[in-house]
Formats: sequence, C-alpha cells, structure tokens
Amino acid sequence: MSIFNKLFGEFVDVIEWTDSTSDTLVYRFERYGNEIKYGAMLTVRESQTAVLVNEGRIADFFEPGLYRLETRNMPIMTTLESWPHGFSSPFKAEVYFFNMRRFADLKWGTKNPVMLRDKEFGPIRLRAFGTYTFRIKEPLTLIKEIVGTSGHFQTGDIAEQLRNLIVARFADILGESGIPALDLAANYNELGEFITQKIKPEFESYGLDVMQLMVENISLPPEVEATLDKRTSMGIIGDLGRYTQFQAAEALAAAAKNPSGGAGEGIGMGMGFAMAQNLGKTLNASQPPASGSPPPIPGAATYFIAVAGQQSGPFSVPELMEKIKTGEVTRATLVWSQDLVEWTAAEKVTALAPVFAQVPPPVPK
Repeated sequence: MSIFNKLFGEFVDVIEWTDSTSDTLVYRFERYGNEIKYGAMLTVRESQTAVLVNEGRIADFFEPGLYRLETRNMPIMTTLESWPHGFSSPFKAEVYFFNMRRFADLKWGTKNPVMLRDKEFGPIRLRAFGTYTFRIKEPLTLIKEIVGTSGHFQTGDIAEQLRNLIVARFADILGESGIPALDLAANYNELGEFITQKIKPEFESYGLDVMQLMVENISLPPEVEATLDKRTSMGIIGDLGRYTQFQAAEALAAAAKNPSGGAGEGIGMGMGFAMAQNLGKTLNASQPPASGSPPPIPGAATYFIAVAGQQSGPFSVPELMEKIKTGEVTRATLVWSQDLVEWTAAEKVTALAPVFAQVPPPVPK
C-alpha cells in the first residue's frame, strides 16, 4: 500500500459501510495495517451488525447505532489489549460488517431429473425449480463456519451449497410424499412450507435462517408431456363418432364455399359427393339398423372349434347346437373361447353340456 494511503488512514476516524451491491453478506472494513485510532467513530446502520476481530479472535459485537471506540464501551477488547500510552494509542483490529436484511429471489432447481415411482405413470423423471429467501441469523456462527478471512463474502459464494442442500431434501420429501404427478401442482404451497421447515436446522448450522422456499414448477420430460397432451386431447374430443360427424360436416361446408369453374368445378363436385357419402355412412353407423336380423347380443359367448386340425369360428351357442345335432361337432371336438384357458373338449364346457345330454353317445364298436 502507498505512503499516501498510510497517511490517509491515520486521519480517517469514521468506520462505516454503505452497501453498493445487492448480494453482499459480509464486508471487511479495510484500513492500512488494520490500525484503528482510539476514539474512532463506528457507525452501524439498520439491517447491519459489526464485529471486531482482534488477533484472530472475536473481540466485540455491535448492534445498529453510533459508537466511539474507547475502553469504556469495549470491555472485551480492553481485556485483550494492554492499552499502552495512556489508553490512547491506535489498536489493530478487523471490522466485519454483516448485512442482516433479507436476501430474496435466490434460485434453486434440479440439475438432473429426479427419478420417482408414480402410482399412475410408473417410473417417471421430474424436474423442479423455484426461489427461496434467507437472512443472516447468527453472525458469529457464519464468520466461524463459512466466511473465515474473506473480506467480501457474497450470496454467490454459498448459493451452490444451499442449492444442493435444497434439491437433496426436495427429492427425498417428494419421493416419500407419494403425491401423484398430476396432483403436484395443487400442492406447491404445502411442499414449499414443508421443505422450509425441514431445511431450517441445516441453514442454522451455517448461521443462516431460511425464511421462505417456493416451488414454482415441477415438470415432466418434454416427450412425456407431448404424450400427455395427446391423452388430454382425446379426453377433450370425447365421442369419436360425433367428432367424425362434425369434421365431415365442416369439410362439406368448406367445399360448398369454395366454388371453381371448369375442371375444378367437376373435382369439387366429386369431392362433395364423396364427403356426402362418407357423412351418410357415418350417420348411418350411429343409428341402429331399421330392419333385418338384430346385431349379436352384447356379452354373448362365442366359440372357435378345431376340426381336422383346422380352426374355424367364432360360433354362437345356438350355432354350435346345430353343429352338434348334425354331428359336425362331437363330444371330443376341441373348442375355445375367451372364458377358457386352453382348448377344451366340447362335452366339458358347461354352456354346451345340456346339448350333449340330448344327444345319444356314440354307438359302441
């Protein structure tokens, strides 16, 4: 340091710090040789705390206010120093200012997706991010455990460690909660409050107090979100038959509003007839048949049969009864349906047993 700075330091007797940044936690007041004049004025502003460190030991602690550094208001310092020259000589000490205000809008988030087991989707990967707010709670703990001899300690110097701590606790709590992925958005506030209480003791071990943690978003991987969007679209469409009718009607109306001359007109008419035909089929498909045989009864059992090594069917029970009567299906004929685990002899099928009771057994040879 230059001789000018040394001489200037001899005349400066006001010790103060005005923070020109938004992220400084601790600032060490710089003096040439750490020499502080006896009787110097120490200004500690609101939202600040000052600590004097003498020969590596914390000597005095100052709350907001204006202090004259003399022996009568520095009892701890007085016991550490011999105070020669009639208690009026400069003394060497380091002054650390602590910023006690809230530090808000600090970011946290997962670097890599968190693997979880979801009740609905099975194994999934989730990403999450949010913000948190903290302040200095115990300056002496902070300077002992974290700051050390750093003369300018900022939030960025500890943000990575705090982020890792939050993410580790978040993943553990989210996995134990068992909340389905689709219900997480409804529990952001509860998760944030619960995680805040869980990580408080660990912040306090650094001399810090976490005041609020907010979960802003928990998201699935992009490819999973795309699949989920398709599923959501299907739910919005609802009845596919009605949706198809609507699309056909819209296409027909659009074609009618786009007339063209010559060959284009013929093509337009052809397309119109084709769409009208498709629309008719769609409408007919949604209506029950007006005449003829009724459709199969829903839920009626049908069977496949194996004759001469060839599979045929499916046949309803009345159709099988006719084949039994004609001898095409015998007691030993193998049959199968969705209710049977494997191919089974016809006489052992409960639904067909009453029919075989009316048919005489084979003539003994």
